[in-house]
Amino acid sequence: MIKKKRKELRGRINKVLKPILPHEPEKAEISVEDADDLYREIRVENVLTDENGEKTRLKPGADVDIVIEADTDATSKKPD
Repeated sequence: MIKKKRKELRGRINKVLKPILPHEPEKAEISVEDADDLYREIRVENVLTDENGEKTRLKPGADVDIVIEADTDATSKKPD
């Protein structure tokens, strides 16, 4: 089993963006609290799966946890 390195961040859903074209997915714009100003917002497809396998979506104003995860061999020790 490969060990994973991870970092957890907090974010908030700024807004939900309706698709311009009907075949495109709805997007959620997330403001990442600890990100640099120029890179604070990210947009992701607004589809989640609950514990029963049902599809759900995020609401504007919702607080979210953002997890960045990588295999140990994809990381290096931070220099002092």
